[in-house]
This record gives sequence, C-alpha cells and structure tokens, in this order.
Amino acid sequence: MNIALLAHEKKKELMVQFCIAYAGVLSRHSLWSGAPLGNLISSNTGLKINKVLSGVGGAEDQISSRISCDEIDVLLFFRDPLTPTTRKNEEAGILRLCDVHNVPVATNIATAEVIIMALDRGDLDWIEISRK
Repeated sequence: MNIALLAHEKKKELMVQFCIAYAGVLSRHSLWSGAPLGNLISSNTGLKINKVLSGVGGAEDQISSRISCDEIDVLLFFRDPLTPTTRKNEEAGILRLCDVHNVPVATNIATAEVIIMALDRGDLDWIEISRK
C-alpha cells in the first residue's frame, strides 16, 4: 500500500516516534512524505521514504494530487489543532479528497494506531484490490 505521512511542525517528533514503534508494519509498504519530515523519519528509523517537495506547493499539494489519481491508499496526517496555520484551505482540501476517494485518514496517534493495526492484520487489503 502507498501510505502518505504528513505532520504539522509540533507533531513531527510524534510522527517519528510513531514510525519507530511501527517500523515493522510500515516497512512492508511504500511510504510518501515531504522531504524534511521524510528525512527525519528515514534517519531515525531506516525506513525508505519517497520524498516530495516541501513548502508552498509542496507535500500537501503533491500528496493531494496523488490521492486524486488513486495513488495513495492511506493518509496519516498528525495535525496540531491548537496552533494557527495559514494552510487551512489546503488541509481541508486534502481531507475532502480522502473522503471523495475513500482513503482512510488518521489525524492523530490514536486513529493512526487503529489504521496501522488494521493494515497489519490485512483488514485494509480491499483498498488495493478496489483500485486495480
């Protein structure tokens, strides 16, 4: 499966810790992230991360495009709801695309763990089958 990993600045360390904890599961999938977060995850876990651009027009926009083309199967996007952001429209857009394209989304560690455990059990295999 193609899994996109995104995180707000204050949640990047949590994403790294999550990837360390679930490296065994994540290593069996194709991972996508913006370059800064992808480099951080890769250097701390050894996981291979396919990196897209960062910044304006970067990770969120490129991941959104991949979702639109049915190239992303799961989105793990650790958001910080307490810190104001100038990218609210982009965030709403990527979440809307996930709804339109039936992509499971986790916006916090609790839902990310549920999705990862489901992946590990094979409960989400129907996603890949439905996209072929």
